[in-house]
Amino acid sequence: MRKFIAYGPALVVLVTALVTLVAAPAAVRMIGYAGTETTILAAQQAQDQDTILKQIDKAVRNIADAVEPSVVHIGVLERQGNFMERAGQGSGWVFDDQGHIVTNSHVVRGSDQIVVQFFDGRAVEATVVGQDRSTDIAVLKVKSTEGLFPARRASGLELHQGDRVYAFGSPFGFKFSMSEGIVSGLGRDPNRIIGQGGFTNFIQTDAAVNPGNSGGPLVNVEGKVVGMNVAIATAPQTNAREGQNSGISFAIPLSTIERVADQLINQGVVARGFLGINYPGTDDQNFAILNQRGYRGRGVFVSATQQGGPAQKAGLKLGDIITRLNGQTITGVTVLRSAITNNGPGDKMKVEVVRDGATQEIEVTLGRLITDEERKETMQIVGNFGVADIAETAGEELFITEVRVPSAAFRAGVRPNQRVVAVGETQVGSTEQFFVALAEQGLHQGREVKLTLEQPQGGGRVEVKLGAR
Repeated sequence: MRKFIAYGPALVVLVTALVTLVAAPAAVRMIGYAGTETTILAAQQAQDQDTILKQIDKAVRNIADAVEPSVVHIGVLERQGNFMERAGQGSGWVFDDQGHIVTNSHVVRGSDQIVVQFFDGRAVEATVVGQDRSTDIAVLKVKSTEGLFPARRASGLELHQGDRVYAFGSPFGFKFSMSEGIVSGLGRDPNRIIGQGGFTNFIQTDAAVNPGNSGGPLVNVEGKVVGMNVAIATAPQTNAREGQNSGISFAIPLSTIERVADQLINQGVVARGFLGINYPGTDDQNFAILNQRGYRGRGVFVSATQQGGPAQKAGLKLGDIITRLNGQTITGVTVLRSAITNNGPGDKMKVEVVRDGATQEIEVTLGRLITDEERKETMQIVGNFGVADIAETAGEELFITEVRVPSAAFRAGVRPNQRVVAVGETQVGSTEQFFVALAEQGLHQGREVKLTLEQPQGGGRVEVKLGAR
């Protein structure tokens, strides 16, 4: 009996300890679970009451609802024997209520048939009104204007780095998709991105853009178009226009689109302004020259003015630093080139320059830019037509000197020793004037141009149509 009494308290303590060791962690866990549950309930209640993210979602949905009816899917077909086969796809957007659709030139180039599909499922055939390869812009037209919803445009609005943007299109054929991002950069050089000449500066964005997005609109938070998707930055060995998204995409600014599209619709050709200056080839070269001259700031160094060009006539000189054009800040070579070519021949430009440390403003009337590509294409068309050679005289007269036989030119009545009087309504008297006039009137862009030729020894005149048939 004494032993039991002696060991009893010890057993009670031992049992109590064992119970505590088992029960305490469970109790702690229960307390932890209760705390987590309290945290969840508090967060859920806060989410239910907080409307900020809901308002953001609603705003983005409104952008989708407002923009999607203006977006189109473009299917491109090419003839293979007696059949039409799908050759590509892209996107576009309704430019106006007259049936004009804007897309990328590379989307529709070489097509035999174009089918435009609207958001409501309607599919109609479209024709090419005109296209400009140098900016990669094309304008299509559908016959019916019923059920068109032109996209709202942010005309004249200045974009800023960090602005939120949304890209629409058909990535990988998933029609009427939408992605979100911000403006990552501005004034990007198209030559570095797509590897060929271009007369615009790209908007850089991180909105997801993939094959099929080309030609689709890039819009701001108001659902207004600020640009058009054009290219994707990918690995160097891939095609920038066809690669998959890697976090960087590019778009053509609206200002360039409006200028080019309006000209293609109204004139069928694009005329670009020409200032007549030489400047460093890249921004790095330009900044190096400015630094060597002790200039600290933004601008582009004028390395030469072309003889008899608009800049020289207006008084621009070697060594001038162009800092602004019509109020636009010139941050580099790409921005300057775009600012010039976004205006047309005959436009007056207020050019702000720094000369000998002082700022002054000079007004320049722009001329007409003829690109090397335009000149090359024009000469090739003339050669294919059958006019093998032309020559000018000291008396400012231009003569056909060689015609291939057989050729379209010979069949049309073109013969050696005929004098070239005019291209369209433009009088010409030199080889330069001849090819410039042909380029100005859009021969290289598929337009038909009339040549007026004079027979030797007063034999009368012959009119020949050169170009599209």
